[in-house]
Amino acid sequence: MAPSADRLGYWGQPTSTLDWCEDNYVVSFYIAEFWNTVSNLIMILPPIYGAIQTYKDGLEFRYVYSFLGLAAVGIGSWCFHMTLQYEMQLLDELPMIYSTCVFVYCLYECFKQENTLSLFPITLLLFFSVSVSVVYLQWKEPVFHQVMYGALVACLVMRSIFIVTWVYPWLKPMCYISLSVFLLGFLLWNIDNLACDSLRSTRQRLPPVVGAVTQFHAWWHILTGLGSYLHILFSLQIRSIYLKHRPKVKFLCGVWPMLHMEAQKTS
Repeated sequence: MAPSADRLGYWGQPTSTLDWCEDNYVVSFYIAEFWNTVSNLIMILPPIYGAIQTYKDGLEFRYVYSFLGLAAVGIGSWCFHMTLQYEMQLLDELPMIYSTCVFVYCLYECFKQENTLSLFPITLLLFFSVSVSVVYLQWKEPVFHQVMYGALVACLVMRSIFIVTWVYPWLKPMCYISLSVFLLGFLLWNIDNLACDSLRSTRQRLPPVVGAVTQFHAWWHILTGLGSYLHILFSLQIRSIYLKHRPKVKFLCGVWPMLHMEAQKTS
């Protein structure tokens, strides 16, 4: 973690319980961790576009909420890394729990009748979210939040592997790509935490632009943002196939994956 000797900027002394490895207020007086902040754009802009497209396609609102939940995490993370204030940290971390609960609901309820709500899993996930929030607000221990978030991600991984193993094996590429991208981000997150001193020393010897590439927490945002986005597409693809739609992955500007519903063939 970054030492307290970092320079002060517009937002003053950090009050968050975490201060990551990027040096504070180096690039901008108004942004505490510049690269950790701007890297959140991948979790804001594409999911908003995805939510709009999902709404236009007339698909279930749970997937609109999934995209908007991911965007909320990106906005919260932007505010947190820009300010390093405790309130903004909560705006980052708690939506991670809430949005992942939406992901869990979508994936575990993907083989139900269209436009139906299952009260038991909703109640269970609401209870989990509220309990985590209450405990975390009282016990400001980041590891608790990380473990709870990891438990939700583990539920997604197990359900995803079950579906591509026993139900829709042809969806394995999307499943394993999203999982691999996310896990790569998690690996870099750990390296950034464990090797912070070495990374900081290396950056001091590199040109600023090259040194930015070693901001592994920023890569965590990029890779987990992409992995989460791909997971929503994967979940939406499962649901669409079950409901007899014809989902097809297309690439916006030849680069960014989107899920489009093809018109039903008429006989």
